[in-house]
Amino acid sequence: MDEDRIYTRRYALHVRDSPTSMDGVHPLTAGPSIDTTLVGAVPTKSHATSPFLSQVDNQTWIIGNELWNLTQGPKYGVQLFYKDHDCVGDAVGHYVSYNGAASDLGWTSASIVKQGSYRGADYIDVAFTAVEGEMHWVIFSGLAGAYQYFVNHALPVLGEFRTLWRLDNTTFPRGKTNLKDEALPPLSDYIAQNKVQDETWLRPDGSGYITKYDLTDWIRTQTYYGVYGDGFGSWYINPGKDYYNGNHLKQELMVHRESATGDAVQLNMIHGTHFMVSSSDVFPDGKMWGPWLWYLNDGSKEDAAKKSKKEFASWPYKWFEDEAYQSRGSVTGQLVLSDGRPAANAAVFLGDNNPNKTALDMGSDYYYTSYADARGRFEFEDVRTAHYGLQAWSNGSKIADVTTSFLHNDVVVTKSRNTNLGSLKWNVSKKTKIFQVGDFDRTSYGFQYGGAPNQHALIASCPNNLVYRVGYSKTSDWCFGQTYLGNWTISFDLPDTPKNAAARNATLIVSLAGYSSGASSIILANGEQIGNLTSGVPRLLNDPSLYRSMTSAGEWRYFEFEFNAGNVLKGGANDVTFQMTRNTTWHGFMWDSVVLEW
Repeated sequence: MDEDRIYTRRYALHVRDSPTSMDGVHPLTAGPSIDTTLVGAVPTKSHATSPFLSQVDNQTWIIGNELWNLTQGPKYGVQLFYKDHDCVGDAVGHYVSYNGAASDLGWTSASIVKQGSYRGADYIDVAFTAVEGEMHWVIFSGLAGAYQYFVNHALPVLGEFRTLWRLDNTTFPRGKTNLKDEALPPLSDYIAQNKVQDETWLRPDGSGYITKYDLTDWIRTQTYYGVYGDGFGSWYINPGKDYYNGNHLKQELMVHRESATGDAVQLNMIHGTHFMVSSSDVFPDGKMWGPWLWYLNDGSKEDAAKKSKKEFASWPYKWFEDEAYQSRGSVTGQLVLSDGRPAANAAVFLGDNNPNKTALDMGSDYYYTSYADARGRFEFEDVRTAHYGLQAWSNGSKIADVTTSFLHNDVVVTKSRNTNLGSLKWNVSKKTKIFQVGDFDRTSYGFQYGGAPNQHALIASCPNNLVYRVGYSKTSDWCFGQTYLGNWTISFDLPDTPKNAAARNATLIVSLAGYSSGASSIILANGEQIGNLTSGVPRLLNDPSLYRSMTSAGEWRYFEFEFNAGNVLKGGANDVTFQMTRNTTWHGFMWDSVVLEW
């Protein structure tokens, strides 16, 4: 346990017994003033009539309102009192850190930077200052919880940046995301000799695995998530998602059991890398994450869902008086494929202008996701004013055959105006398609086990050898991932040997929904090598999706392998084979689509 945290907890426990402040006034009955710095006891009950900040010493503060209060030390927020109950107990509490647990932010000061009233409720904005930036708590009277946001000033180049709660495991025994709602595993089930890899254990009865990665969700579609039990719930509600890194397919860990201590963990991965190759971003001074709502209740999921709907309807928050935050416009347009079809249901993304990263890897600024309708029309509302690059790609369905992506730079968003891009032409391949296995949508959906509930080692259920017969096999006959040594073959027929020059110029397109290193494959057409997929040279970099419970996507990769079909293919039966030549347990290839065209 961190030395600063030990000091904070011991000090908090000591001053908790003191009934009055140094001037004889209890901080929670000191009157309605909300900008006075008070020195006194750590409150165990909430009697204040207004939000408050109370200073105990130069390393300890108390924040809260009439419903809850938290003792904040130099790093950790401890003794969270709600309904006369300490929700942190012996757990670590609340903190902010980057690059995993390598760097916890240390708070040097706290102050009320703004106070006001909105719709009859008083509020204060409390800023805790660290070298890297400011963590803000916006506390309203009558609200169980607080809005939070972080403003960067000197964060280093990093991959992971997060805020989180580590809470009492008896008060919060369950975890919920949009995808899962279940009891957190008992700490007694984490047996050292059963550990198989990072944060993954074989269950004591051998029935499966315990891993924190099962409780992962898509960040762009999550509505509310958290930990809860009988009488208490702690939830994150993030209605605005423009401060997140990544695109539609960004997934993040959200809740889990801390395996070393048993704490119930509620993660707010506002810049994450859990299922990516990497994400090292430079942040401009003033980059803001949030505001989001941290919400306390009696453990009711129905109440949390109702609160979530209200917050989503209220975003962007009108009470948040920040000029850059409030300066927003909209973008509309229509995507039409070069073959005349509308780009129905395409995934559409507003990201970096003139990008040098993939959409999933972007994270320095602000990002927006949407989907086109059946006519290819799209709309982005409440977009921060800036210059953007618009991207689009197939999301399956009616354009599942489209292998190309779309990019349109220099999209200018101005305050309170709509930028209408009109009709945008999206060029698609003019080549003749010989076969396609799987929809082009950057996911494993449609394949066997593709999109199954997150679970460790599911790829081990896929076979060593597989034959897919074009025109006879179903998409679900192809498994979502390949991990074992062996041959996966696509068998197809041609009416004749390709003779003209255009037909001889064949391209095999391989689209991977994810790849976990330690696996290599050579690609054969009728026994002749036409390409390879390898973690050697050329190097295919690792994303942890397959060995961290993901079944739908990791980081998307796209490859084209050109070859002379006239020399390789023939009339009648042909085959393309992915021959796994090197493997590692639970690592390998997660498939999106395989296409042959000329």
